[in-house]
Amino acid sequence: MRSMSDDHTHVQEFFTPRAADWDARFPDDGPAFAAAVAELGLREGDRVLDAGCGTGRALPPLRTVVGPSGVVLGADLTPAMLEAAARAGRERDGQLLVADVSRLPLRTESLDAVFAAGLIAHLPNPAENLRELARVVRQGGTLALFHPIGRAALAARQGRQITPDDLRAEANLGPLLACSGWRMTLYVDEDARFLALAVRA
Repeated sequence: MRSMSDDHTHVQEFFTPRAADWDARFPDDGPAFAAAVAELGLREGDRVLDAGCGTGRALPPLRTVVGPSGVVLGADLTPAMLEAAARAGRERDGQLLVADVSRLPLRTESLDAVFAAGLIAHLPNPAENLRELARVVRQGGTLALFHPIGRAALAARQGRQITPDDLRAEANLGPLLACSGWRMTLYVDEDARFLALAVRA
């Protein structure tokens, strides 16, 4: 059985060498991130976490929506990704934290929303990790699970097939969210984007 530190090492080994040119590899994703952020329904002054923020591409649109009085946090397990976010100037839009989504250094019900791009595929214990995201969000707060391309397009890009046990399949994701303190309210899986929205139950 793999330990949590093994999972961390695996994630860091994958992302560390990719951090420096991550944004250059996906230069056209900005509008898709902004559109997904808009779906969260955030208001000025809200408190939001970008979980697994990577190079922080969601931080500027999150800051735009919550305004100067809001709180924007970007948490990632891989320091090299956060260093790339800082080099891109995104620490001006949100506070960057080296943190593990399975044990967030945040108070219970201290946030209005969580945005998570590409995160779910890298969670070592999805139900447990989604419960931890639910812990830090107030009742009625929202979660966005996002990817700038849909499942089929992503699988084709990676040269693999979608399997029935894919966590992001609607039939799997709905029950997974439900047992983790969330209620799924929107599911979109098209070539140009993947977006699942859920409300903190």
